[in-house]
Amino acid sequence: MDAELSRRLLTLLDHLEHWLPPPSVEVDWSRDVAALWQRHALGGRLLPVPPRDALALDDLLGIERQKLALVDNTRAFLQGHPANHALLWGSRGSGKSSLIRALLNSLSAEGLRLVQVDRHDLAALPMLVEQLRHQPQRFVVYCDDLSFEGHDDAYKALKSVLDGALTGPPPNVLLYATSNRRHLLPESMNDNEGSRLVGDELHHGDAVEEKISLSDRFGLWLGFHPFSQDVYLEACCHWVTQLGRREDWNAEARAEAIRFATLRGGRSGRGAWQFATQWVGKRRLQGK
Repeated sequence: MDAELSRRLLTLLDHLEHWLPPPSVEVDWSRDVAALWQRHALGGRLLPVPPRDALALDDLLGIERQKLALVDNTRAFLQGHPANHALLWGSRGSGKSSLIRALLNSLSAEGLRLVQVDRHDLAALPMLVEQLRHQPQRFVVYCDDLSFEGHDDAYKALKSVLDGALTGPPPNVLLYATSNRRHLLPESMNDNEGSRLVGDELHHGDAVEEKISLSDRFGLWLGFHPFSQDVYLEACCHWVTQLGRREDWNAEARAEAIRFATLRGGRSGRGAWQFATQWVGKRRLQGK
């Protein structure tokens, strides 16, 4: 090979290198319990990740009904029984994402494996599902904070995997998603222009039907709502004693927790955790 050809080939490789995927890291599903799906120009790959924390189901207060429903659905799936795809929707900080993490920590020993997919990578979801189809393990494919804008077509790949393709999702894969929106797509006043009354029944127009059709493919809907003050204070007490000592929770802490929620304009599990972090850290700095 002459020097000029060699130089040109090296130049070409330099230009192509940034399009190539990074070196592959093999996922060992007998050991790894969670992975991230990373899309790249030539497809995608799974990157094993350790669990983020040791969060337990008992740490999540105020969502007992949601916990029970999701655990039952997941256990049925792990044991080979019929189970539904799940949509966890509702107010911010109310425990949706935390419930997924706690579910993995609690059920990984029973065979649960979790693959997280970013919303922007949903176009490659059919490719991921095909990779998992032939694995012996059972997987929950999880998308956090899922929502779409009106011009975003990525939701069509999700619809297809959920219930639209001829093959459907394999029996060893379920899809769980969290969202602040119940219908996942933005809704406007114009969408209702096609709605009409037929007798005593309200029939939605095509625009509304299209937006409802995505969330309707999740068989299990779990709503999460703002905490009452009593539940919020119970959560504050739990996290203060978890992060610090039992004596850290007192009348002063209770009053500060109420003030903290008032300043933030809402009560939630996330707010309880953030208050406890601030309160315990401040007391330790003061030598208390």
